Amino acid sequence: MAGLAESGSNPDVGLLFEINGLAEAAPTWFDRIMEYVGEYGLPLVIVALGLWCLVRVRRLGRDGLADRESVVASVAAIVWMPVAALLAVIVNIPIRGFVERPRPFMTHRGLEVLVEGKDDFSFVSDHATLAMAMAVALFLAHRKFGVLAILLAVLAGLSRVYMGVHYPTDVAGGFALGTAVALLLSPVAMAVLTPLVGWLGGVPGIGRLLLGDVAREDHDGGAARTDGRAAGDRPAGPGGARDLAA
Repeated sequence: MAGLAESGSNPDVGLLFEINGLAEAAPTWFDRIMEYVGEYGLPLVIVALGLWCLVRVRRLGRDGLADRESVVASVAAIVWMPVAALLAVIVNIPIRGFVERPRPFMTHRGLEVLVEGKDDFSFVSDHATLAMAMAVALFLAHRKFGVLAILLAVLAGLSRVYMGVHYPTDVAGGFALGTAVALLLSPVAMAVLTPLVGWLGGVPGIGRLLLGDVAREDHDGGAARTDGRAAGDRPAGPGGARDLAA
């Protein structure tokens, strides 16, 4: 299947040249920024959003605005972010080996390639897969941050085309794969991660790191803190996590 979208008349190729052509017209300093943003920056911002959600959830537990059960469910949903990304990238390994699609600059001349050394296969994009898997997983934990993360994931994918290292369909395939893994495996993941996070919450040191002060409830006589119960009323997704950080 190595011949996928190699024809110059293919709309995929035409869109590739249109988007990548912006890099040729842009000043060098802007291309350098896009190179960093597309390679590292946008995925790291999505990670930062997940960490900020974790901080806010722990703060709600500390302030007594959510009970331990809700905090555990929300933390488990946030933990699903990196796990979903890892699984999606693993699933992509046999896909790339089966399709064996060369990078666009190996087939088409005239592209402005901003990153050198990309000699592996092109379909599907690991960056797009990883970014969208994290973004959709975050959406299941926190609606507002999740929407922002999805927009950032879309920009991350488009930047790969801008940089000349992926076809648009490589990116679209990555979006589909990342979304499918994060959504379809979420119920199973939450069924495993929720009790795991709850158990780790009782481990000294680790419990405080994950759940904050609410981790001590099991050792304080079991009095659940529900002063702000409304903060945890809204289900955040199929895994049953709570949108506490909203």
